[in-house]
Formats: sequence, C-alpha cells, structure tokens
Amino acid sequence: MSTEGPRFAIPRTMPNPAAARPPSTPFRAWMLADRVHPSGPATAAHRGASSYSWWKVVCLTGVDYFSTLSYLPAIAALAAGAVAPLATLVVVALTLLGVLPMYRRVARESPHGQGSVAMLGRLLPFWQGKFFVLVLLGFVVTAWIMTITLSSADATVHLLENPLAPEVLRGHNVLVTIGLILVLGVVFLIGFREAIIIAVPLVIAFLGLNAVVVVVSALEIAASPQTLAHWGNLVVGTGVGSMLWATVVAFPLLALGLSGFETGVSMMPLVRATGSTPQERLASRIRNTRRMLTAAAVIMSVYLIATSVVTTVLIPPVEFDQGGEANGRALAYLAHLYLGETFGTVYDLCSVAILWFAGASALAGLINIVPRYLPKFGMAPEWTRAARPVVVLYTLLAIAITVGFEANVDDQSGAYATGILAMLLSAAVAVLVSVRRVRHHLRTSLAGLLIAVLAYALLANVVERPDGVAIAGAFVAGIIVVSLVSRVFRTTELRVDRIEFDDAARALVSRAAARGELQLIAHRPDHATPHEYLEKLASQYSDSPVPRDAEVLFVEVEVYDPSVFSDVLHVTGTSENGFHVLRVRGPAAPNTIAALLLTLRDGTGLRPHCHFQWENQNPLGLFLRYLILGQGDTAILVREIVREKEPDPRRRPQIHVGG
Repeated sequence: MSTEGPRFAIPRTMPNPAAARPPSTPFRAWMLADRVHPSGPATAAHRGASSYSWWKVVCLTGVDYFSTLSYLPAIAALAAGAVAPLATLVVVALTLLGVLPMYRRVARESPHGQGSVAMLGRLLPFWQGKFFVLVLLGFVVTAWIMTITLSSADATVHLLENPLAPEVLRGHNVLVTIGLILVLGVVFLIGFREAIIIAVPLVIAFLGLNAVVVVVSALEIAASPQTLAHWGNLVVGTGVGSMLWATVVAFPLLALGLSGFETGVSMMPLVRATGSTPQERLASRIRNTRRMLTAAAVIMSVYLIATSVVTTVLIPPVEFDQGGEANGRALAYLAHLYLGETFGTVYDLCSVAILWFAGASALAGLINIVPRYLPKFGMAPEWTRAARPVVVLYTLLAIAITVGFEANVDDQSGAYATGILAMLLSAAVAVLVSVRRVRHHLRTSLAGLLIAVLAYALLANVVERPDGVAIAGAFVAGIIVVSLVSRVFRTTELRVDRIEFDDAARALVSRAAARGELQLIAHRPDHATPHEYLEKLASQYSDSPVPRDAEVLFVEVEVYDPSVFSDVLHVTGTSENGFHVLRVRGPAAPNTIAALLLTLRDGTGLRPHCHFQWENQNPLGLFLRYLILGQGDTAILVREIVREKEPDPRRRPQIHVGG
C-alpha cells in the first residue's frame, strides 16, 4: 500500500457530521443550556459553579433524608408501641453497619453518580442489560417522583393542621400541594445553586429546632421520673417475644428512613473535588462523597434514637392513632406542648418547608441519573439530556399524580415505600456481586444478610400494600413503552459521537480521493478471502455503475452491540491482495455507513458513491432485524438517513443499488 503524502489530508478524528445546531431562540438556548453528560456532571455555565462542598450537598440530600424526622417517630410509636426505641435502634444499626458501608462501596464503583443501576447494568450485555436498567430506572423514578408528591402532600397536611393556618386554604389540599410542586419546579428551572442556597439554611434550621425539642423533652423526662418509670414498666410488661415481634413488624415501615442514600450517590457529580489530575480529582470526589454519606448517616442515627425515645415516653399512645394530635407529627406535638404555640408554629412552618423541599433532593436525583441512561440508549429524545426540560416534564408528572391521588399521603405511601426498598435491595445485590468478584468472604456474607433483611422489608411492604407494587409496575411499564417508542423514532439518526481514522484508513481514502472521486462498495464478508472480494467486485461491475478504473474501497461494518445507541466509530484500513478495505465497528450497519459517507464528504469535499445489493428477504422482517440486531435492508436505510441529515440533494452522498 502506498504511503506517499496524500493530496487530501483526512483528519484522524472527525466530529459527528450531523451535530446538533445551536438553538434558534434565546429561550430555547436557555432551556437547553444545562446538559447531563453520560459519565460526568451537568454543564453549568450559567450557575457560575458546577460543584459544591460536600457538606452543602449533604444539605441537599438531607432535605429528603432528615425530613423523615417529621413523621418517622410517630410511625415507630404507632407500629411498635412502647418498644419503638428498640425498633428504631435496629434501623440505626442497619444504617451504620449495613447500608452505609454498602453505599460507600457504591460510591467508589460508580463515581459519576450512576449509582447501583450502573453496577447492575454492567453485569448483563446486549439488550438484556438495557431492559434490566429500564426496570431499575422504573423503581428509581417511582421512589423519587413519589417523594416529590408525597412530601409535598405531607407538607400541606402540616401546614393546614396548624391553628394559625388561613381558613381559606382548609379543604384545598390538592391546590396547595400543586402550588408547592410548582414552586419547587421553578427553583430548579433557575438552577442547582439556588436549590442549595435554600437547602443549607433550611436543614440547619430544621435540625436546630429538633435539637431544641429533644433537649426540652429530655429535661421534662428528667423532671418527671415517674414518666420514664411508667414507660419502663410498659416495655418490661411487653415480654421478649412480643418485643421482638413488634420490632420485626415495625422494621419495614422504619426502613423508609434510609431513603437518602441512593439520592446522595446520584449527586456525586455535584461534590467538589481537588487535585491536579483527573485521577486525583476522581479520588477526591469519592472521598468527599463518602464523608457526605457518613455525616448524613451519623446525624440521622443520633436524631432517630433521641426523637424516638422522647416521643414514645412523653406522648400518650392514643395520640398516635388516626385522628390523634400526634399522628404523623409527634415532634410537632411536643413542640406545641412544651414550647408554646409560637415556637410550635415556627416548628410547623420549618417542617412544612423541609417536607416541601424534600422533593428537591428527589428532583436533583432524577435530573442527575435518568438522563445518563435513556438518551444514551436512544430511548428518550436528545433534549432529555438538558436539565430544564426534564424539570418541566417531572413537575407536570408530579402534578398529575397529585391530582390522581387527591394529595392523600396514605394512598401514596405504598408506592413510595416500594420504590425506596427496591432501590436499597438493588444496591445490596450490586454490592454482593462486587465483593464476590474479589473473593471477600466476610463482606459477601454481610451483603447476603443485608439482602435478606431488605428483601423481607420489601416483601412485607408488598403484602401490606399491594397497590404500591402495582403503581411501581405502571412506572416500569411506562418507561419501557416510552423508551421503545423513542428508540423506533430515533432509528434514522446517525448514532455516532465522532469518527476516528487510523493512518492506514486515512491513506486509503486520500489515495482514492486523489482520482477525483470516491467509489465505495458495502460488503458483508463471510471469510474476507481474495476470491470473495473478487466476486463482489465483479457483481458490482455487472449490476451497478462502478467505474472500472476507479480506486474502489470496500466498506465492512462489524456490529458489536446493537443495543448501544451511539458510540465512537473507529475506522481501520487494510489492503489484502490488491483489495482496499475500510473496516468500521459500530452499533448499527446502516447508521455507521451513513455517518462514514457524510464524514468522507466533509473531509474530502467529494460526494461519495456507495454501492449496495438488494436484500432478498421480507421488508418487515428486515426492519425488525435492524431494530434488534443493527442489520437489515441497509441500502434503503442508508439512503433515508443521508436524506434526513443532508437536505440539499446536490451534497448528498450517492446511493446505488443493484442485483
């Protein structure tokens, strides 16, 4: 093969020949400004900074995690009675000894925020892996969308139950909840910085108010020893068997207090990192994320134990029942009882604010994780990589769910619990697989035990609230259907990020282009023998207008994984017995050939001529084969893709079909 200096200098790397055009209007440019990269953080030019100190990100995740203090002590007391602190202690032990180490490992193995979904998705190749990820994303979306709607509805309840709430708002829970969701959406349309600006003082204030309530309540217990003695008698009278059973029954409900871990991992791209190299910065981000997860877990554990003790000891059991003043708001009850209506109202307003803003961490998680998968798989439009359109979409979905459930907290709790527990279980499975690979027997056993505990919690929730799994199933089915429809509609995209040529391919193209034309023959080799190339060339001379004096280039596409939607195309050149071949690895043959033709046109200034033979199969079967295997009626599809990407017929590569 000649390696003389080429007349046409083909770059080693060419960009996507159909790269997205700049937005046509300022509003469209603003809407599409923030984009989530599949393996990195969203761009954030308008925010001025794209990463934050880990303790600030703790606050953004904590508005969901810490907000459960508003209702979790009441749930514990209602489910476990006098032994609620013991049940809470079990959850704290699970948090610190099981879930925290589990997510510290998840943070290390998915450092760009993909979470346990990415860890499990890597286990299965081809379409199996994609559908597995879609199912997991269905549960993720269930958990986080229901977090937005349930927390906003709960905030509405706290707001309207306050004695000072405006009378005009009472009875309008749906409208008030919709208003809270809309305000949350507006905050995220402005940007993450604004969300963190709100989250930091809100979490500090909420934790501070809860600390005051706990301290005052503890002093009240110290001043009334008979109250503590009475509680102790109730615990002793419960009996060991009943005590353990109450703990087992209460555990699935209290496990909802673990909801902040997956959200925290999904926000890793927001955590500030230091270092002079990408490797150092990545290691720094992992360390800081682990600090974030540990700090959140320790703070929450301390508060869970303290609040469970004071609420169980001081509040009469009847007040936890449906209709009781402490039902779903035990700490608010104590705030009003021991600190007066003014402090109690301040506590209620802070609870309303953090419950409302709990949806912020869920929305941040959705923005950071879902766009990393669906657009990359071709299972969502490309604009879903942008944060603001996704915020609008999720806000509208949350409003629809709020209207459908009439802002009822109890009706939404089953789906919320199912989504949260399914996420925790998937993370445990991912960690089990990870530690088994490195043959760490102790960690493998602990991961297996954690899976058993979380599986019990999920199963108990499904048995108790079967509507939850039905709703989660609807989310999963919706994501799968929308994804498949999107994949069909996006079939004629080029599906290429960029094209890279090796030196041999560049030399072959330049040598052929030096004759003033580019003649290519699409070839699907069986054994790539000289006789095979000779037969193909003779067939094209007979059936297609291939000039006999042209420097013909054979084009061969290796479809390595048709479930991948887009990737970098690597073009290698070779010459065997006088036949010149360009070999390309791509996710789909027609799209790969179309991208190559457009790139050769842009690189040489010539209109390539590509020659095909007709496929002798059923057209519908060929189309299905293309969707699933990336190969089908290549000639027609190449022509259609080129026609869509190049509106000017005079500049389109020429497609010839014969045989």
